[in-house]
Amino acid sequence: MMKSPVWAFAPSWLWALGLFALVASPAAAQATSGAGPAPPAPATAPAEIAPRTGFFRYFELAGDLDGYYDYYSTKPDGDATYRNFDTRYNKPRLTMGQVWLTKAPTDDSRSGMNVKFNFGHAATMINAAEPGTTNLKYVEQAYGSYLLPIGKGLLVDAGKYVTQHGAEVIEAKDNWNYSRSLLFALAIPYYHTGVRATYNVNDKLSLMGNVVEGWNAVSNHNGFRTVGAQAIIKPNSMVTLVENYMTGPEQPHNTTDRRHLFDSIATITVTKMVSVMANYDYGKDSVAGVPVSWKGVAGYLKVQATSRFALIPRVEWFTDPDGFMTGTQQTLKEGTITGEIGLAKGLLSRIEYRRDVSDASTFAKGDGSSFATSQGSFGVGVMYMLTSKR
Repeated sequence: MMKSPVWAFAPSWLWALGLFALVASPAAAQATSGAGPAPPAPATAPAEIAPRTGFFRYFELAGDLDGYYDYYSTKPDGDATYRNFDTRYNKPRLTMGQVWLTKAPTDDSRSGMNVKFNFGHAATMINAAEPGTTNLKYVEQAYGSYLLPIGKGLLVDAGKYVTQHGAEVIEAKDNWNYSRSLLFALAIPYYHTGVRATYNVNDKLSLMGNVVEGWNAVSNHNGFRTVGAQAIIKPNSMVTLVENYMTGPEQPHNTTDRRHLFDSIATITVTKMVSVMANYDYGKDSVAGVPVSWKGVAGYLKVQATSRFALIPRVEWFTDPDGFMTGTQQTLKEGTITGEIGLAKGLLSRIEYRRDVSDASTFAKGDGSSFATSQGSFGVGVMYMLTSKR
């Protein structure tokens, strides 16, 4: 249900109708006439809000809106089980609105920054593991950067940033499917706070290392730090391989039990129309010295049939034999089929059917007094993007 073994989410709120009113209005139509490898570009590019001169020559100011409608076979009163962000049954909802300002370091201007604010139900879910940081839950990222003149340039970032793990990211527009995968929801963290250094060895290899406070942590919870490493390998223009590893004590006031996470991603552009991607995660920890583990794999296919339409199936398998990440000893499977439609410049829609199945009765039905072994859903997501960058 979430990225840490904590069961309670903060209460959610609803105000999606404004998004659909916005994207359906004539003014919006005229105006439109985000951790793993970057997926192929969506069927529509963000709309521009300013020319790239003066201030905007160095800085990008951008924002997006993301709303959805989902119908679940389990008809849950609260959030749907094992789903991130698109969790509400039979009610339109604005899951997130974002505004960000970024400046990329260059040889001519070595300092940089990235500040991104996230509003809506997504912000509440992302920060559920740190309920004490209420004032920071709307800050998805906030870090400064500097490009050190070492070799080809050593990029150092310090602050809060989204995790490097996983094939999917927080922003739906930057994923292939609308709903987030089981691996995104259950196997990996959302964010870290600390320092990371990235070095591009050549056009085929990039290396990154970081020292952070932990999984989904702004402040330290046990006096020890978590360390991670990443290698991005591009043997040719068609293939991208990403290997991630992270380790550290993640349980509050506990420095004995150490968590390990291995994350692998492969993306292959078969043709201009066809791309495939695979993601494998394996994690292990211990509770009072007793080992626990979880692992899963996801496979994706994207067929860009036209410049405005793509078809994207996804299949997954995730096992939690000790119930550490889901609260139940079980194996989950899911299959998703997504149709992506570029409606206009900056305006993107996805129509999706998904079915989740477990070998245990864990999908809450109605008021949660009964549970099912499977859950089907049909959903429509709408995303609008606006940027000063050409």
